[in-house]
Amino acid sequence: MVLKTETCRFSGLRVYPGHGMTLVLSDSKVFKFLNAKVKHLKSQGLKPSKLAWTFLYRKAHKKDKTDEVAKKRRRANKSTVTRSIVGASLEVIQAKRAEKVEVRQLARDTALREIKERARKAKDEKKSKKAAEATKAKAPAAGKPKGGKPKGGKR
Repeated sequence: MVLKTETCRFSGLRVYPGHGMTLVLSDSKVFKFLNAKVKHLKSQGLKPSKLAWTFLYRKAHKKDKTDEVAKKRRRANKSTVTRSIVGASLEVIQAKRAEKVEVRQLARDTALREIKERARKAKDEKKSKKAAEATKAKAPAAGKPKGGKPKGGKR
C-alpha cells in the first residue's frame, strides 16, 4: 500500500497522513508542518537553514549524501556551422555579412525609394483613368435634368 506523504515546509521531513498541522495564511498560502515544535519555530521567525536538524541546513552545509554519489555530466560543446540557404549560396551570405552597415542601409533606402516611386506612379495612373471616365460620363448627361423627370407639376 502506498501512502501519500507531504513534505514539511519548514524542516523538509515527510509528513504522513493523519499527522502534522496545516497553517493557511490570509493570502491563501498553505503551510504543512510536521508537528507543533516546527510550527512554533516558524511563527518565531527562525530560519530553517540555521537549525542543524532541518533539510535546508543539511543542503546549505553540504551534508547530503546523494550529491556526493551523483557525477557531473558534461555537455558536448555545439560548434556553429554556417550553411547555405535555399535562396542564397554560402558565398553570397558571407559577402553580405562582410559588407558595412552604411552600404546595407544605402541599398535598403534605394530599394524603398524605388517601391514608393512605383506605388506613386500606379496611384497617378489610377487617378488619371478615373478623371477621364468622369469627363466621359459628364458629357452626355448635360442635355437631361439630373432627376430624369421633367420639372413642374401635373397641370
